[in-house]
Amino acid sequence: MKLTFTYIPLFLLLSVACKEKVTVDAMEPIASNMQSNERVVHEEYKGAEPTTPEETEVYKPIPPVVKSTPAFLEPPSDAIVLFDGDNLDNWVSTKDGSKAKWHVNSDGSMTVADKTGDIQTVQDFGSIQLHLEWKSPKDIQGEKQSRGNSGVFLQGLYEVQILDNNDNDTYVNGQVGSIYKQHTPLAMASVPSGEWNSYDIIYHAPEFNEQGDKTKSGTITVIHNGVVIQDHVEIKGTTPYVGWPKNPPHGKGPLRLQDHGDNSRVSFRNIWVREL
Repeated sequence: MKLTFTYIPLFLLLSVACKEKVTVDAMEPIASNMQSNERVVHEEYKGAEPTTPEETEVYKPIPPVVKSTPAFLEPPSDAIVLFDGDNLDNWVSTKDGSKAKWHVNSDGSMTVADKTGDIQTVQDFGSIQLHLEWKSPKDIQGEKQSRGNSGVFLQGLYEVQILDNNDNDTYVNGQVGSIYKQHTPLAMASVPSGEWNSYDIIYHAPEFNEQGDKTKSGTITVIHNGVVIQDHVEIKGTTPYVGWPKNPPHGKGPLRLQDHGDNSRVSFRNIWVREL
């Protein structure tokens, strides 16, 4: 079953900040446009690496709650539609590459099949614009990180957290909309449990030199239900549950959706990307 979309122009979702105009001499090099092979080092991850998840959990400051209405966009003409409600042909099991085992529902959504494992796209991507919609179950079960928990991983490595945080506090660098264990969201913009949320994500992939060192960090912007909650933040590496972020060299990778393995029953619909 395909869904009927209501088109809302993207400019209605984004607030564009005015920037001061700066005159630059035509012969003067612009640093931001110059390529560097210098290795990127994150000072905060030096020293003894944590061995428990609690050591990388942050609880303050708590992001403010912002009320908003989700905006469901019709895919642009050049979008790659990854899920429109018909089937899971564009997805496979992350564990073994077999056919994805999640449930396709009559309303044009899909739901995590508990303990069947993560699923990922057949196609690999680099920098992308991503749109997806998700909801947690209306009948609430569990608490903290075991309530409506899933995630979307860019290039299979960098997680934007999905979680039911309605009256359900947890560590803020692991709450809904966080770049897991790296960036707390600017606001909590979720709709009530059981209703559809939207994520619009702009992702630029990291770069590596021939020696495998990261020379340019990836960046990510996340718009949750029309509210900017991650504003072009730096991806400092992978997003592990325990320990520091890592920076293995890589090229394009799949988009991955998480089965948290705790009967979180998160559903998804209307997933598309545009390659940047």
